[in-house]
Amino acid sequence: QVQLVESGGGLVQAGGSLRLSCVVSGLTFSNYAMGWFRQAPGKEREFVATITWRGGGTYFADFVKGRFTISRDNAKNTVYLQMNSLKFEDTAVYYCAADLRAATSGAEYAYWGQGTQVTVSS
Repeated sequence: QVQLVESGGGLVQAGGSLRLSCVVSGLTFSNYAMGWFRQAPGKEREFVATITWRGGGTYFADFVKGRFTISRDNAKNTVYLQMNSLKFEDTAVYYCAADLRAATSGAEYAYWGQGTQVTVSS
C-alpha cells in the first residue's frame, strides 16, 4: 500500500519560513519524481514545485521562484519543500504527490498525500 504523509505545516507570520516534509512508503521512492501542490479555500489545486527522481531537475511555479526550494533524500524516502519569505497568499493545504515522471499537472500524478495546512498571518 502506497502512503505519502506530509508534515511540517502550521501557522507562521508573513515573512517567515516553514519546511514541509513528505515521507513515502510502499513504492521504490528513488524511482519516482515528486511534486508539491497546494489548494487554497475556494480555489483550484495548483502546482508548486517538482523534482526528478534523482533530484537533478527541479521546476517551480512562477509565484514561488526564489522563495521555495524542493529537495529529496532518497535514503529517507522523503521529499522536502522549504518555504521562505512566506506571504498571506501562500495560505493553503499543501499536498505531495508521486509519479514516475516529473510534471506540473496534478492529473499526471498517481499517488497523493492527505495534505498539511499552512497558514500565513499578515
